[in-house]
Amino acid sequence: MRSSELARLSGVTVRALRHYHHVGVLAEPERRSNGYREYDVQDLIRVLRIKRLASLGIPLERMPDLLDDSDDDAQGLLNELDAELAGQIDHLTTQRDLIARLRDHNAAPDLPPELAPFLALFAASGLSPEMVKLDRDQSVLLAHLVGEDGLPHLASFYQRLSAPGLAPKVAAISERFAQLGPDSTQRDVSDLIEDFMTTFTAVIEDFAAAEPPIELAATADLVSEYASAIFNEQQRRALEQLEGRLDEFRPHPLPG
Repeated sequence: MRSSELARLSGVTVRALRHYHHVGVLAEPERRSNGYREYDVQDLIRVLRIKRLASLGIPLERMPDLLDDSDDDAQGLLNELDAELAGQIDHLTTQRDLIARLRDHNAAPDLPPELAPFLALFAASGLSPEMVKLDRDQSVLLAHLVGEDGLPHLASFYQRLSAPGLAPKVAAISERFAQLGPDSTQRDVSDLIEDFMTTFTAVIEDFAAAEPPIELAATADLVSEYASAIFNEQQRRALEQLEGRLDEFRPHPLPG
C-alpha cells in the first residue's frame, strides 16, 4: 500500500508518517521502480501502536524500545507518566479553583485571588472608578512585593479593612486622598493623615506584628517610583507624612 492508503487506514496524515520516519519510530521502506514507497500490514500495525503510545503521552523518542519490545522498564515508564499526569491534574485543579474564586467576586483575572474578595467589597463601598483602578494596581504590586510568604498576612490586613464597620471609612479616606490637588492646603493634608491614623491604628499594629514580619524596605525605591508616577505633589506630600507616622510601628534595632 502507498503512504496515502496507510495514512487513511491508520487515521494519521501523510505528513505524520514522514515525521515518524524522521524521528526513527517507523522504518522508511525502499521505493519501488515506480518511485512510490510500498508499505505492508506490519507497517500499519506499527503505526497503530505508535498512535496508541502517543495517546498515553509517551514521547516519540521513547517509543522505539517499546515498539521493538526491548524496553525492560515499560512499567517504570508508565509509572513516570502517571506521576506526571497526576501533577498536571493537581495544577489544573488549582487553576480551576483560582478561576472560580475570581469569578465568584467578579474580579479581573490579573488580581491575586487572595485579595480579590476584599477589593470587590472596597469597590462596592463607594469608591470611584479611578480609586478602584488604583486599588487594583497597588494590590498587584503589593502582592508581588510581599511574596508568597507575606501574602496571607496582606490578605488578613485587607480582610480587616473590609469589615462592615471599616470599609465605608476606607472608601471615604481613599476618596479624600484622591481629591488632594493644587488647591489643597497643608491643613487638608494633616487632617487626612490624622483621620487615617485614628481610623486604622489598630489594623496597622496587627499588620506590623505579623510573623514572619513583612519587610518592604528593600523595595522602597520601587514604591517611591510608583508614587512619583501616579500621584500629584499634594498626594506625595501626604504619603511622606504618613510614612513618618508609620515609622513608629516598625521595629527598631536595640542599641549595641
